[in-house]
Amino acid sequence: MALISELADYERLSGEVVATEADLRRSLFTGKPRAEAVIAWVDDVPAGFALVFHNFSTFVGRPGLYLEDLFVRPSYRRRGVGRRLLAHVAGLAVARGCGRLEWSVLDWNEMALGLYRKVGAVPMAEWTVHRLTGDALDALASEMNGP
Repeated sequence: MALISELADYERLSGEVVATEADLRRSLFTGKPRAEAVIAWVDDVPAGFALVFHNFSTFVGRPGLYLEDLFVRPSYRRRGVGRRLLAHVAGLAVARGCGRLEWSVLDWNEMALGLYRKVGAVPMAEWTVHRLTGDALDALASEMNGP
């Protein structure tokens, strides 16, 4: 939770964190996990994390891996921690036969964009992320109960 809170602060989204430790425990460590977290440790200190989950590409006909979050604490940046986390996630994707590894990045995050360019990632210029949450999500879902 501490790393997630620090990520939210960095992304200027602190007010959007509603997750609890119980939520994470339930989603990551019980039953059928919905996502996986990888923690980067430096001298017994958690330096950063990556959180991934599987998706599927109908065009490729294979699963993919979606990188939901990649965060490195400020004092560990520019030391290769982010690149090693990203390489670990890429290794998971390759080992699992995934056709792609994808993620979103805030357009102002030049540090992250620089890393992604260095590893050969290509921005998807013609795609726009859409999100449905809260009341709008509930309203659309309620149409399933209609005529």
